[in-house]
Amino acid sequence: MSNAELANALLQACQQRGIMLATAESCTGGLIIAALTDIAGSSAVVDRGFITYSNEAKMEMLGVSAATLDAHGAVSRETVLEMAAGALAHSQASLSLAVTGIAGPGGGSAEKPVGLVWFGIALAGRPIVAEHQLFGHKGREFIRHETVRHALQLGLRALGPA
Repeated sequence: MSNAELANALLQACQQRGIMLATAESCTGGLIIAALTDIAGSSAVVDRGFITYSNEAKMEMLGVSAATLDAHGAVSRETVLEMAAGALAHSQASLSLAVTGIAGPGGGSAEKPVGLVWFGIALAGRPIVAEHQLFGHKGREFIRHETVRHALQLGLRALGPA
């Protein structure tokens, strides 16, 4: 399935369940919310997208704690969990998709290589789920595209069958 088809499927799944969706994006810079809002009628389920590229934006817009960022960094399980929770808390959404990662070409380290992306999925009433993917050092465009794809797939998986 293409990213557009995944986005459409996620919108339909949200609409069938009567829930709104929000995103909290760092490394994708709004590509997930753009994929969703490229589709006519998306306003029925898309509440908002938080583009929180800087640590300051993560703190101000989503309530990510400075202590978390200091202890674990922006690209971490702990940060993405707070991003996903913050997107729910600061929106009308019942589902949030959060991503933070290193798209490159620079910025990686031995512990956090280029291509590392953390995903957080929050569905109201359920524990927030986090996972990471290593997309490899295959170029910024590839990493960002695959991050969008994986986030949309995780959103669909979180909602389960209709």
